Formats: sequence, C-alpha cells, structure tokens
Amino acid sequence: MTAAAAPRRPGLLTWWACGARSLRQDVLRRWWLYGVLLAIWTLALVRLFVSHVPVLPVMFNWTPSLPYSVVYVDYWNGPIQRGDLVVYRFTGEAGQRDYPGLKEQAFFKRVAGMPGDTVTVAGREVFVNGILVGHAKTHTFDRRPLQPIAPTVIPPGFLYVQGTSPDSFDSRYRNSGLVPLRDVQAKVRPIF
Repeated sequence: MTAAAAPRRPGLLTWWACGARSLRQDVLRRWWLYGVLLAIWTLALVRLFVSHVPVLPVMFNWTPSLPYSVVYVDYWNGPIQRGDLVVYRFTGEAGQRDYPGLKEQAFFKRVAGMPGDTVTVAGREVFVNGILVGHAKTHTFDRRPLQPIAPTVIPPGFLYVQGTSPDSFDSRYRNSGLVPLRDVQAKVRPIF
C-alpha cells in the first residue's frame, strides 16, 4: 500500500469546525435551554467574584446547619425578631483570620438572641437568657480548635444566631461571634 492509497484523517482544525457547526445548530434549536444555563452561570460568577450575598430571591442550603434545602429571600419584611431565619454576610473578625475563605460569604441561621439578652457559658454549654441554645464543640472537622463565645450581654446592633445542627458554625463560637445587624441582608422563608 502506498502513501497515496492510505485514508486521510481530517485535521484538528476540520474536527473543531465540525464540532462548532454542530454546537451552533444545537444552540439555535434549544436556545431557551442555553439561555437558562447562561443565566445560571452568570449569576454564579457574579456571586463568586462580585457579591457573595444572594442575587436571586432563592437560596439553596447544602449544609446540615438548618433543616431546609431551599428558602425564599424576603428583602421587604419588617423588623427582625427572635426565631426569624436571616441571611447575613460572614464578617467575624476572628473567623476571617482563621477562615479566610468564609469572608463575606452568605450564611443563613435562626436568630436566638436579640440586643439586651444575656449570653452565658457553663463549660461548653451556651445559654441565652438561661435557655440552652447549644453545645460548643472543641474542634472543627479539620482539627482546628474552637472556643465557646465569651459570656456577654448582646449589645445594640448585634444578634446571636444559631443553626440547628451540632456542627453549625454560628454565634456559639468566638471565631464566628455575634452578627452585626448591618451585615444582615434579609429574612428567609423556608420553601422545603
């Protein structure tokens, strides 16, 4: 068999051109699907690189910190009260030093303490106004030490927030601490 008789394989450029043509036809046929995917990726990139707080009125929870998977972000509701679920930007000073990846991330937790409430600690048990709100673990899953919050009276402009999971990173730890009201973005309402 001579070199001239051997079958020719298309070049890489020809292969890319065929793939691009096929993709273009698929985009034109299913434009609505690609539009939705583009919108989702655009919002994800905005949240990642521009603003970590929610852009859409829906948040998804992938952690066991609260028993809800999907919540509606309610930007136009009244004043915050004990028991409300809130979304806030994480700005705990000690937490930023120990957990720089959490800086400005959106968390949502339940409000367990309001300004004027008394936070006390007995061993690693944390109480708000004498009611047990949680047990502070000794370390994180990656073996970093955790200290319980210092006993205090919650000052004006701050909230004590709590997750329902024993593994929730919330106000029971000094690394997270009390949440400034200025960092609270909105209330959230569980969908499921």
